[in-house]
Amino acid sequence: MPETPLDTVDIDDADGADQKIVEDERAKIRKFITGLSPDDIKSGGWFTKLCGQALGSYTEKVTWQYFEERYAGVPADAIVDQRIKMASRYAALEGGLSAGAYTAAIVATMGSLGGASPATVPAAVGTIMVDVAFITQLQLRLAYDVAVLYRIPLDVSDPEDMWKLIRVAFTIKSGEVVSGGVIKAVPAMMRPLIKRFYSKGILNAAKGLPFVGKFLLQRNVIKIGIPLVGVPIAVVLNRYTTLLAGRHAQAVFRNEARVIELAEKLSERCQHPQLMLWVSWLVIMADNKISDDEALLFRHLVRVVRDHHQVFDEQLAQLVDIDPDDVWLRFEAVAGDLNDIMDAANRVATVDGPVNALEKAMIAELRDRSART
Repeated sequence: MPETPLDTVDIDDADGADQKIVEDERAKIRKFITGLSPDDIKSGGWFTKLCGQALGSYTEKVTWQYFEERYAGVPADAIVDQRIKMASRYAALEGGLSAGAYTAAIVATMGSLGGASPATVPAAVGTIMVDVAFITQLQLRLAYDVAVLYRIPLDVSDPEDMWKLIRVAFTIKSGEVVSGGVIKAVPAMMRPLIKRFYSKGILNAAKGLPFVGKFLLQRNVIKIGIPLVGVPIAVVLNRYTTLLAGRHAQAVFRNEARVIELAEKLSERCQHPQLMLWVSWLVIMADNKISDDEALLFRHLVRVVRDHHQVFDEQLAQLVDIDPDDVWLRFEAVAGDLNDIMDAANRVATVDGPVNALEKAMIAELRDRSART
């Protein structure tokens, strides 16, 4: 795995081993592209087929044990950082190779969406598809690696998990990268170009994988639509869009790992698991809003309490509106120290950021009742 800092990578000085890896993978992608029909490319069906090829045997091989054998004792953050840098380097190398094939005729064809001679269309489509498919596969596998390293279980045969991986890998929620802190990884002079790349709309999960294929193809054509397209532009866009995809995947899956870790700790420390679930839900609903992190935490709290304490509360599972009085009655029915419950309430309130006024008021009420109990 290359250890050269990403900002100093120069494709002309690339390590021969990296170059060979990229060229070999491009050859496989080119063979894959030749097996596609014009309708596969036009409809976006190429993406559905690529997902099968990119993730099939890969997910069977790349497990936590796979990384453990190679990086025993190394924290996940360090391994993720190196995987992102490696993927960004490969993307830059591929960008340089693809850019060399973007002739004036191909640029005209793709830029005008068919304005050039029909004889150039097959070459244009083949050239850009190798580039797009390579980067798509690279970023999809990178996101999967990051999930595995943070021990986030993903079953790619499950449609919900597959969509989650796609959404994270391709940063397809509008503004997710551009408006967030992730873009700070890009030099200031490059940010306008990166923002243009990510300026397209939002993907709808209900539209399915072919729609994702059309979306990704349209977004990547920007490299060819830029006047005087060449190696520098292709290298920069491939490098930094892959870097951002990796950093975004790291932010998402690391946060999920943080929330799961919190759920595990709360369950381990808790002496009143059933009461903890009710109090946690009461705190979450104090402001009548449920953030993504709160929903994620409670889902895992229910799971770990069931696994660790064999507690499953059917009444809570069927609950629509929580009544604080019901929780106070449960409080009064418990004798002894309730510090574990208060700790859980405070931790739950901060899982999605600073505690708001309504959450503070609920915790204050819990503290008063706990003292009286």
